Amino acid sequence: MPSSGPRAVLLLLPLLLLRAVLAVPLERGTPQQESPATESPVSGPALLSSQDTGLYYHRYLQEVINVLETDGHFREKLQAANAEDIKSGKLSRELDFVSHHVRTKLDELKRQEVSRLRMLLKAKMDAEQEPSKQGQATRDLAQYDAAHHEEFKRYEMLKEHERRRYLESLGEEQRKEAERKLEEQQRRHREHPKVNVPGSQAQLKEVWEELDGLDPNRFNPKTFFILHDINSDGVLDEQELEALFTKELEKVYDPKNEEDDMREMEEERLRMREHVMKNVDTNQDRLVTLEEFLASTQRKEFGDTGEGWETVEMHPAYTEEELRRFEEELAAREAELNAKAQRLSQETEALGRSQGRLEAQKRELQQAVLQMEQRKQQQQSQNGPAPGPEGQLKFSQDTDDAPVPAPAGDQKDVDPSEKKVPDQPPELPRLDTQHL
Repeated sequence: MPSSGPRAVLLLLPLLLLRAVLAVPLERGTPQQESPATESPVSGPALLSSQDTGLYYHRYLQEVINVLETDGHFREKLQAANAEDIKSGKLSRELDFVSHHVRTKLDELKRQEVSRLRMLLKAKMDAEQEPSKQGQATRDLAQYDAAHHEEFKRYEMLKEHERRRYLESLGEEQRKEAERKLEEQQRRHREHPKVNVPGSQAQLKEVWEELDGLDPNRFNPKTFFILHDINSDGVLDEQELEALFTKELEKVYDPKNEEDDMREMEEERLRMREHVMKNVDTNQDRLVTLEEFLASTQRKEFGDTGEGWETVEMHPAYTEEELRRFEEELAAREAELNAKAQRLSQETEALGRSQGRLEAQKRELQQAVLQMEQRKQQQQSQNGPAPGPEGQLKFSQDTDDAPVPAPAGDQKDVDPSEKKVPDQPPELPRLDTQHL
């Protein structure tokens, strides 16, 4: 498969890369000015360097492409795609169908890149770099979060679609039993202790008491901040904030329970972090300084416990209309795969028939060659001894003096009396030795 074209074209789609991976823009060269009426004719490695994708890490992108190309289905779609398919997001939907091991590798690359980006973001605050670059990194993280929400929505829709199809395949009694079991699982999942609002006084005090082992009556926001600034860089980054929500998440999700979905837990963690950032991170740089944290503890909402945090199941990730469109998309995809399977089956049958014809022709040719050899041997036996190397005839040497009989057609009936007996040689006179 030609690799340069599809690999370069893949870099044109930020949405595709954000759904599967995340890349960090560190240094971007001055974008090439290009007429909007024409598209660049370059391709292959030249396209990789000329297209302004906003992404600098070519090595990381190469790793992503290499992983994606290990999936045969996605590689085939990538080979057939053009730039418009990628820009429009059509190709990104194929990521839902990559194999599990490919998705696992992409997730690992994504985690590594997000961690590196967060470290870079903190370093930028200390290095007095250009504000535009810091803003670009922040926007990339926001796009990553949005892509995570979209991916979770498609996951939930697929799960609901499969559930409905499974119930439709059952008989009436079996369906009622399956629905009863599902309702029981949902009931058990909802039966959990109250979840505190992330960033509230009740939530932070619970961490202070149960994780830090300190007296809740002596809660001190500044000391709390210092304790949980793990790397002592003066800010709470997203990872340090998410670590504060572990206790709340454990109230709802247990990996040992079949009714608790760990994908939902990760979505819940993201929602909690976004809630805190929205209310505490006043400059929206995705980092919480000590001043921002202390200011948040002085607000009225900090001490208002209310009814607690509303979890994912209380806020469906999709609407019925979105689910309907998703199922139509799946049906179209399934029809396409079935048509392709049918074409492949027909091509296989045609190849089988062609192979059968070739085998029959081969047998006919072998039979013809054998008959030619037999006729050649018969002609040689009828035409006498074969000539020697110089054209002379070869005869076998007779070992007796027996006459060669005449051909049967040339013999005539002869009277025995007419047969001539060869004359005896005349007898020589004997000499009289007595007179000598």
